[in-house]
Amino acid sequence: MIKFFRKIRKKLIQENRLKNYLIYASGEIVLVVIGILIALAINNANLKRIERNQEQNYLQGLQDEFQISKMKLTELISVNQQSLESSKMLVKMMQQATEDISEKELSELLFQSFSNDITFNSNNSLLNEMINSGSLKDISNIDLRRQLTTWVATLEDIKNQEEELSLQREYVLDLFREDEYSMQTVLSYAGAMDALGLPVSGQQKSNFSILNSQKFENNLLTFILTSEATKSSHYDPLMKDLNEILEKIEEELED
Repeated sequence: MIKFFRKIRKKLIQENRLKNYLIYASGEIVLVVIGILIALAINNANLKRIERNQEQNYLQGLQDEFQISKMKLTELISVNQQSLESSKMLVKMMQQATEDISEKELSELLFQSFSNDITFNSNNSLLNEMINSGSLKDISNIDLRRQLTTWVATLEDIKNQEEELSLQREYVLDLFREDEYSMQTVLSYAGAMDALGLPVSGQQKSNFSILNSQKFENNLLTFILTSEATKSSHYDPLMKDLNEILEKIEEELED
């Protein structure tokens, strides 16, 4: 093809047909430019297709991670709520006459209130990898990209709140490290001693006196306030953010 065009140019020059030659040369340049533009367009289309495929892979992976995180958070909210409700029942118990309460009821409420460590472990392996590698820019939805970045910072705030809740929980449990109260009694009536394969003492020491302890009441109320704040100011907003992220991912995923 190139030789063909050269022969035409040579013939036009030899015949001294300068005007025709210039027109031909201009047309040839236009064809070359058009060819280059077509090649660039094809290349850009291929690059966009590759980028879109990569984005879809990321979105699918993120969807899987956030769905698992949602299940974990849903379960954690339920556990925290159970702990909170049991703690509130203990406050009500402190206003009742002890003869209306059994040692088993008291022990079960104590166990339900303070036996669970409240910690949210979200699945963020892919998200962290994307942030560290700079691949988060491959997410074309600006709002989604912003929420994914904010999500990581929000988890740090959640962690700080959980540490405060854990600290308040430890303040309550510290009372059972003293001689006045019996942790074994709580665990025995709650069925935890059997579950741990530990022998149960034949004579259980009563913990009823804790219901008259001002220190226990103070620590218990502080724990309740912290637990309530963890739910309403941290877990509930976090679940809202999580659902919004999943909705945006769903919108961006292709069928």
